[in-house]
Amino acid sequence: MYTLADIGPNPLTGEIISPKQRMDEIIEAGKLADRAGLDIFGVGEHHRLDYAVSSPAVVLAAIAQATEQIRLTSATSVLSTLDPVRLYEDFATLDLVSGGRAEILAGRGAFIESFPLFGYSMKDYNELFSEHMELIMKLNDSGIVSWKGKFRSPIERAEIAPRPLQSKLPIWIGVGGTPESAARAGRMGVGMALAILGGDPIRFKPLVDIYRQAGIEARHSPVSLQVGVTGHAYLAKTTEQAKEEFYPYYANYWNYVNRQRGMSSRMTRNDFEQLAGPETALFVGSPEHVAEKILRQHELFGHRRFMAQMDIGGIPFGKVQENIEMLAAQVVPILEKEIGSMVAPV
Repeated sequence: MYTLADIGPNPLTGEIISPKQRMDEIIEAGKLADRAGLDIFGVGEHHRLDYAVSSPAVVLAAIAQATEQIRLTSATSVLSTLDPVRLYEDFATLDLVSGGRAEILAGRGAFIESFPLFGYSMKDYNELFSEHMELIMKLNDSGIVSWKGKFRSPIERAEIAPRPLQSKLPIWIGVGGTPESAARAGRMGVGMALAILGGDPIRFKPLVDIYRQAGIEARHSPVSLQVGVTGHAYLAKTTEQAKEEFYPYYANYWNYVNRQRGMSSRMTRNDFEQLAGPETALFVGSPEHVAEKILRQHELFGHRRFMAQMDIGGIPFGKVQENIEMLAAQVVPILEKEIGSMVAPV
């Protein structure tokens, strides 16, 4: 599972929890996910007062000390506006602290507040990401690096410390829907994480094909070309119960996200019902129904990783706890029976 650590009001009570409580709940969710046997826990990065986490590595390091097996990843690190050296060293440190469980999921982010905050221009949006991605791959390959680019000061035989416990940090690129991003991930031979938040997932099949073809043409092993899917999810005993319980929180989530982006549209119940339809990518329903949706996507993509975001829209933490337990105890066994372990090789 993963969290973006939004601090939204509970639509039923109007309560807004403190950043401290939100942080405590995220750490507790990581502990619960580890005890339940889930494979990976992700924390996203934002630089806004309505989100609790600006430094995923710090939060993941706290979770590392309270867990034993679960892998720990950013979800995502906004690489365009981060210093790649600082990011790499932070996650190499996390890898040591966690006993070799750290990963980086790099992306360009859905929000732009980090650009003015760290002195970057939006006109360099794509070029920054490309250059920073090139550098972080180089950092992963060697402990002593020389490099020169356009946006960052050059480095000459710099010592990149510490080195991770793993021989290399697993690096993934988050892809929202552009063929160029899919091709880049393939050429670099890194994992590709698809953010599929609605609609029919079949529209993402061309991106997976582009990714794998680009990777093969770049002479990367097909085994290394791993696909992951991220999406919103909510589980209950029946699909109707899940939709009834989740709608107020999901509508609330999209309403305040749209406001953050300067849009005024609101989600109606009819909108929600369409988004939660049987052929769509919103994972809301009984464990069996959600497992069926994951399996349908697996037929399309052949992916080895699915990550669910379940703590959005001001939903009470008790419901998040129930969802973690149901995902691990009721959804995962169905997937393992049908297709075996979905754990991506590292």
